[in-house]
Amino acid sequence: MTFDPMAAAVDWLDAYRDGDIGAILSMYADDAVTECACDGLNVAGKEGLRAYWERRLRDYPAAGLDDLQPYVGGATISYIARDCVVAATMEFNTEGRISRLRSGPPK
Repeated sequence: MTFDPMAAAVDWLDAYRDGDIGAILSMYADDAVTECACDGLNVAGKEGLRAYWERRLRDYPAAGLDDLQPYVGGATISYIARDCVVAATMEFNTEGRISRLRSGPPK
């Protein structure tokens, strides 16, 4: 069975919409980085990611899927959060964990 980045991105959005911080954090590699253009943040480390996601889940809950696009080694998923569309571009490591997530307005 091969890893499917698009399926992983949909699983991530489902966990985000459910407010399941444990599931979200389990999708990250230990050395993962999140770059949030919305807040101008670069977040790394489990505690940093936990604090980031606690705020995101509280302040910007995700609603519906807008778009999903694959690329080599990852996927970009666009979703509605509050009253705007956000694009999250995910890069995955060889174990299928998020190694880098970049989020912000769609391009």
